[in-house]
Amino acid sequence: MSMNETLSRSLGRKIDFPGLVSSTGTPWHYLDSAATAQKPEAVIDAVTRALGADYATVHRGVYSRSAEMTLGYESARRRIAEFIGGTEDEIVFTRGATEAINLLAYSWPHKGRVLLSELEHHSNIVPWQLAGWQVDVCPLTEDGQIDLDAAETMLTREHEMVAFAHVSNVLGSVVDARRAADLAHAVGAKLLLDGCQAVPRLPVDMAALDCDFYAFSAHKLYGPTGIGALWGRADLLGAMPPWQGGGAMIDTVTFDNTTFAPAPQRFEAGTPAIVEAIGFAAACDYTTKIGLEAIHAHEAALVKQTRDALGAMNDVTLFGPENSAGIVSFLIDGIHPHDLGTILDEENVAIRAGHHCAQPLMAKLGVTATARASFGIYSDEEDVTALIRGIERTKRIFG
Repeated sequence: MSMNETLSRSLGRKIDFPGLVSSTGTPWHYLDSAATAQKPEAVIDAVTRALGADYATVHRGVYSRSAEMTLGYESARRRIAEFIGGTEDEIVFTRGATEAINLLAYSWPHKGRVLLSELEHHSNIVPWQLAGWQVDVCPLTEDGQIDLDAAETMLTREHEMVAFAHVSNVLGSVVDARRAADLAHAVGAKLLLDGCQAVPRLPVDMAALDCDFYAFSAHKLYGPTGIGALWGRADLLGAMPPWQGGGAMIDTVTFDNTTFAPAPQRFEAGTPAIVEAIGFAAACDYTTKIGLEAIHAHEAALVKQTRDALGAMNDVTLFGPENSAGIVSFLIDGIHPHDLGTILDEENVAIRAGHHCAQPLMAKLGVTATARASFGIYSDEEDVTALIRGIERTKRIFG
């Protein structure tokens, strides 16, 4: 038994994930977990119960089921906070990481300069532009890391915020988050980390990272779509005004004046994503039982296997560092990523092809698109073998 097979057996069993079967009943080699992860039965069951037998509104009803669902919903908040080393008063539920970053960009009371990097997802670029921030851009190192030496040179007292991807969704590169925090704090700035790709792959602890805000989503963590979270230091959240108005986020309302609930409730206008929060917490439980250290080691082994196989092909260009976290982006000479993705689909292999919502990074790399294979708990050697087999078939088709 190989190391990867041993790791695969110790991680999420494929049988736990009903989505990993094609319409004809054959295995589906899903290599697009960076876009969205498949869901285990434990999460599906939790969502089904919450949407069915346990369902009621929260925070409003005086009847027993509403009270029980409120306890379950707030318990989910505590569980998600615990998952990243935070506390429940530091977790704001949002529709996803995109909304979390928008919330911060619009609600931070002192809009000034923000330092981003060349590898950021559009969701960590556009909100700052729309909210009126002045954007500076930190370059990358040759192997696709955020150049923190350059960041140190660029940062000034005018910078209110530094906002970096913890793990790049294209290159899989991992930022030295603690150093980024030290650099930001040295000039009086705050650090936001986009943790969408990190939370499913790496152990994450807010105290160890020393960041000020952390945005992440459930659906990349084997949970439901439509929900994410913004973690923020309690004192910082408490000083921020709400960015949306409605029910649940108020203290008192008159036609002359409205006062608001304390954070995090002041940022959660309207009926919340009750069912999704329950599923989010169930995903945290499922992942915790497996262990983030084991997940990272497992994905690292698959990344090495994939990069070694692709690196042996003289017509393949690999992007990003050798030790990327669960993500491999590449190009094949003479074959557009979309064509590759289409032919791989015929082989029951699913990859991502395109600009990955990172057009500035594509411009930096001098390409319009890449092919991307990304791994999850359920990925194994057979998926990599199927990918390489499909690539070889594609190359034969294109001559």
